[in-house]
Amino acid sequence: MSDLSKMIGTELTSFSYAVERGKIRETALAIGDENPLYTDPEYARARGYRDVIAPPTFGICIDFWGGQDFMALCRKLQLNPVKVLHGEQEYQYFGEIYPGDTLNACCLLKNYIEKPQMSIFILETTYSNQNGEKVLVSRSTVIEKK
Repeated sequence: MSDLSKMIGTELTSFSYAVERGKIRETALAIGDENPLYTDPEYARARGYRDVIAPPTFGICIDFWGGQDFMALCRKLQLNPVKVLHGEQEYQYFGEIYPGDTLNACCLLKNYIEKPQMSIFILETTYSNQNGEKVLVSRSTVIEKK
């Protein structure tokens, strides 16, 4: 097994992200979801929310605009970026994400599996809001072909 297995459980990166109303709207438009919970504050308030909420795949926006860049991740995990595939993505929400929230994220290497034809990396990022409440966990699978 590679020395990378010794990294299981270690933090790969941490960062903060200020949630913007415009990014929530852009994400909803990008995924083609016209639900007014993501774009209309009055509609959202009438349904018990304090403001619009982030759509289900907003985690990718957080990572793209606030997280570690791809090349830095490749260096940390000793990956050849030309041989990297995105295998899977999962989001588990524990609360709403609102405009004006500041999210603190911590990404861990949860598992590393070495196979003859590929290496598999399981990453888990936990996002907490400015009140210390866990609002989102993202799990992703990164594959490096050999």
